[in-house]
Amino acid sequence: MYDPTVARLTYRALLGRRRAAILFVLPALLIVIAIAVRTFSGADDQAASDVLGGFAIATMVPLIGVIAGTGAIGPEIDDGSIVYLLAKPLKRPTIIFTKLIVAIAVTMAFSAVPTLIAGYILNGNGQQIAIAYTVAALVASIAYSALFLLLGTVSRHAVVIGLVYALVWETLFGSLVAGARTLSVQQWALALAQKIGGDGIITSEVKLPTAVALLAVVTVAATWYAGQKLRTLTLAGDE
Repeated sequence: MYDPTVARLTYRALLGRRRAAILFVLPALLIVIAIAVRTFSGADDQAASDVLGGFAIATMVPLIGVIAGTGAIGPEIDDGSIVYLLAKPLKRPTIIFTKLIVAIAVTMAFSAVPTLIAGYILNGNGQQIAIAYTVAALVASIAYSALFLLLGTVSRHAVVIGLVYALVWETLFGSLVAGARTLSVQQWALALAQKIGGDGIITSEVKLPTAVALLAVVTVAATWYAGQKLRTLTLAGDE
């Protein structure tokens, strides 16, 4: 289910000079914000939670997920180079699974690691805040990568749709409409963070069992459907 050649090509595409520069911006900004908050406010648990929840989980992780998830396959479909990959004797689910693993790894590296570092800068992991938000970033990376990889497979406007979901649905509607929070990867990830963090510091609108189930279902369903769409794309190309 994992092909090293596909993985190497996908890593090369995602970590090219231009895309890598974009990927480094948000983590660097998070670290700068963490240093500034710690300098001016000291080690404050609530401030740490606000920064990690408000910027790292709500903004940085989904945006990096959009870049990595859609970038793992979208550009190849857009420029037609996917045809050369599909011509190889590889199962389509293997291609999707390999690209998903790469997208997850890149998203985790550029989101979870900076979140952990920022958490320790902000309050030295008081009340397990750094660890809690790092776990949230890790599980969110998996779901976002699967969702945005699917978008990259089915739509030429995957980046725009991903940004609308991440910034409009989760951030805007999620803050205004209570029901929208149930369909939010951010809230599912925060449910795990809430379990790990200190009492009352981190909150989620979704119960932990529901969050775990939804994370698993969305990840598996998105990955499976992306594989099916790639099969259809092959057939269309043959015709």
